[in-house]
Amino acid sequence: MNDAEYLFISVAVMALVTYLIRMLPLAAFRKKIKSKFVMNFLFYVPYAVLSAMTIPAVFYSSGSVWSAVAGCIVAVVLAFFEKGLLTVAVCACGGVFVTELVMRLTGLM
Repeated sequence: MNDAEYLFISVAVMALVTYLIRMLPLAAFRKKIKSKFVMNFLFYVPYAVLSAMTIPAVFYSSGSVWSAVAGCIVAVVLAFFEKGLLTVAVCACGGVFVTELVMRLTGLM
């Protein structure tokens, strides 16, 4: 199998999977969902999926897990005090930078 065939098959499989994920709920649930439990469950699915994708990336995106933890703590504290998204992101990056700089200067990294 050459590269062009592999690329075509990969794109076709991804398209099929994406289509099925979007089409199956429409085909399976023809009526309005009335169950309070199911509605509450479906309401939180996007938040759970976003958290499951984001949290591992937060802790493995820097040179050290400790600097990632420091950046995460900075972000959580600023978000708790309802600061803006740009402020939280910049300060979290700054926290990671300062932590890694201190770790390099002290020889911990």
